[in-house]
Amino acid sequence: MNDDPYLVEYYKLVDIVGSFDARLLTVKSWGVTLSLAALGLGFQFSTAGYFLVSAFSALAFWLIEAAMKGHQMQHYPRMREIEVLRASPHLSGSPSSSPQIDWCWTQARYLLKGASSHKFFLPPERRGTNPYYINRFILPTVMLPHLITIILGLLLFYLAQIGVVFWK
Repeated sequence: MNDDPYLVEYYKLVDIVGSFDARLLTVKSWGVTLSLAALGLGFQFSTAGYFLVSAFSALAFWLIEAAMKGHQMQHYPRMREIEVLRASPHLSGSPSSSPQIDWCWTQARYLLKGASSHKFFLPPERRGTNPYYINRFILPTVMLPHLITIILGLLLFYLAQIGVVFWK
């Protein structure tokens, strides 16, 4: 086993980030289940209030999921620091191979389009604020299907209020 403290920390961070994925999936599944159940109850009991419950529960789960995604993403800068430190001989003292998990997310699109991987060997330091962190509420993986359920719940509530939704 490698005793490099940076690699030990790096792989612990990878485990932490990966464990968030299971929790995020649980939040998403509970949000979808509760919201769709409320929509179904609205039709079953001919009550428009359930449509609002559906929309507001979807909003609540969306906010919870975005907050959790933010906590997950806070580990990325340290992962990037370790990647840069391990890949840069002038920083670490000796050249060594570096895990490049975080860095590969930014380079995958170029490599999949056929770019030569040797151009992208060293992971650059990330400067400034990560736009994905700021915009995590509107990432498709976070906002869907919650946004669809919010729109559907509000639309059905509105249609029920103006008498367009026909109850049985």
